[in-house]
Amino acid sequence: MNRQPIVSLENVTKSYGGINALESANFELYPGEIHALAGENGAGKSTLCKLIAGVISPSDGTVRINGEVVKLSAPKDASERGISMVYQETSLVPQLTVAQNMVLGREKTFNSVRKVRNAARQVLQRLNFKVDPSQLAGSLSTAKRQMVEIARAVLNQAKVIIFDEPTAALTPEETDHLFDLMKTLQAEGVAMIFISHALEEALNHSDRISVLRNGKLVVTGNADEFDRGSLIHHMIGEELNEKMHVPAKRHEARSALPVLRVENVRMGSMVNNMSFSVFPGEITGIAGLIGSGRSEVAKVIMGHTKRNFGGGRIWLDGREVRYSLPAQAVADGIAYVSEDRKLDGFFDTLSISENIGLGWMAKFGRRALLAPLRKMRRISREWEGKLSIRSIGTDQSVLYLSGGNQQKVVIAKSLVQQPKLIIFDEPTRGVDVGAIAEIRQIVRQFAESGAGVILISSYLPEILDLSDRILVAKSGTIVADFPRADATATKILHAAIH
Repeated sequence: MNRQPIVSLENVTKSYGGINALESANFELYPGEIHALAGENGAGKSTLCKLIAGVISPSDGTVRINGEVVKLSAPKDASERGISMVYQETSLVPQLTVAQNMVLGREKTFNSVRKVRNAARQVLQRLNFKVDPSQLAGSLSTAKRQMVEIARAVLNQAKVIIFDEPTAALTPEETDHLFDLMKTLQAEGVAMIFISHALEEALNHSDRISVLRNGKLVVTGNADEFDRGSLIHHMIGEELNEKMHVPAKRHEARSALPVLRVENVRMGSMVNNMSFSVFPGEITGIAGLIGSGRSEVAKVIMGHTKRNFGGGRIWLDGREVRYSLPAQAVADGIAYVSEDRKLDGFFDTLSISENIGLGWMAKFGRRALLAPLRKMRRISREWEGKLSIRSIGTDQSVLYLSGGNQQKVVIAKSLVQQPKLIIFDEPTRGVDVGAIAEIRQIVRQFAESGAGVILISSYLPEILDLSDRILVAKSGTIVADFPRADATATKILHAAIH
């Protein structure tokens, strides 16, 4: 293209604690272009978009808007330059009206309620959105909330609109309407970026497609240069794909009685008749896209979601169970390593010893206060040694450990309970390479001890490296079940996306 890009990133990197979420990315967006981003979970798509939208700032590299080098330190900086982002989870204020949400941050431009309402109504009518500007945003459906987000961008005269998974919660009819709208905006010269895990959407509704893998932008081309197979090939990587075909050299689970059986479990709109079993000594991997119901079914098993439980049956060692509190699941021998260690995994004001000790005390239930403290400290020290937790001592606050060592504390807190089943939800997220290898070895050793393991991971190489059996979740149900010897990255992605 000979035109000047409206947005360009030059060797842009974004790091978190030494880990690159985006590495040396070069990206260009042109006026009137619809540009799709494809890639696995954690590939760097959202990071790239948030950099352009001013939500986060780059660690290195240059951002240009209309050829001018800019520093986008906040969404307001991007908005002032005509850039808006429509998130999968909308950012509308539920207690405000549609019109008030549309002018939020620009109230001084309109000096009366009537002018606010009229401006909102004009944009909504222009976009053919059947939404009442005086209606409270909190009463709108997901699709209509998204419409209001788009209308707000148009009212702000946005020249760039970024859509993060715009169709994830829409019906087919709503999806068609959204893409029709994008074509209308394109004709007016608006440039758009959209993230989608539905590869057909990228192929059918974009002008160009960029594929990201492991934080790197690996290819950009015209949409008609790709097909579904080539996109998946770029998402996985040729060298990696060949490695993934090698089956794991571990024992097959030998027990006929599953340690866990889940049958037709439902929870709201996130878990829809999900069924599977886990056997002793087996690592059961659950792959799938974000929002596929993987973490949600783990929380159902643990009793985190009593109010939203919609039905189904769960058996532990052949005995039917239903937990209303996580403590009940722990008492029965189920442990859970959360995907968010800082929120759910440890107490940052407590020491290593105290955190691991809390896990040990959890076995005692109401008798926890009678647990001998000297024994608790001794056991904590033993587990610190077993998992090679690097610290200045067991009395060190967990807050000051590295991410990898914090995660080991969380895992130790679960393993000290001597569970018969453990659920690892994204166990290596946000830790360094050395810690990743150590944590994976911990997972293997736990399964070798004869316990059951559920491994939830968005990183396909991890699923393929560790799992004896791989389930694929989509839209709240299990859509594929592969023995490890039959599983490949391509098969898993096809099942998750198709």
